[in-house]
Amino acid sequence: MTTQKSWIRGAGSAAAGLALTVGTVSTLIAQHHQLKKLCLRLERREQADRSEQQRHVDLANQQRLQWELLSKAMEDPALAAVLDTYEGSVPPTKHRQFLFANAVYTNALLAYRLGNVSRMELFCHLRGTLQNPIFREYWKVTRSARASLEEGSVEAQVGRMVDQLIHELETADTEEWWVVGTSPE
Repeated sequence: MTTQKSWIRGAGSAAAGLALTVGTVSTLIAQHHQLKKLCLRLERREQADRSEQQRHVDLANQQRLQWELLSKAMEDPALAAVLDTYEGSVPPTKHRQFLFANAVYTNALLAYRLGNVSRMELFCHLRGTLQNPIFREYWKVTRSARASLEEGSVEAQVGRMVDQLIHELETADTEEWWVVGTSPE
């Protein structure tokens, strides 16, 4: 009998050890699975970061190219004529001013898109830029070009912000333009 009890006790200890081992292995397998999922998520995030960085590089290169083209057009009225999409005739001097206004605006837009400035900083910059009558005239004559922008695009959103800001500046009861406008944040 004593041998039988000893054997049962030994079998019970072995079963408990086996259960403990199985539990430990199951836990390790589950942790390994979770680790693999985390590694995959990290890899995807790193790829997304690299993609975002490449998008910023591409935007900056596009901006540089646009500036080079606009510079050539501002220097040569014959080249500037290619970019004359305004309704009616615009004198060459005014056209060069509009090209420069476009460069100023697209530079500010790019800074916002890249995250170099916040939406509030962009708003304040454009509010100051809108104090210039040439820029406001440029904005008015290019309205039809902005009408074709995709509704949810960043440029369309910023364009609507500028339109609203112009309206608020024109209807303001104060000469203190730096306080006019509904904050975008």
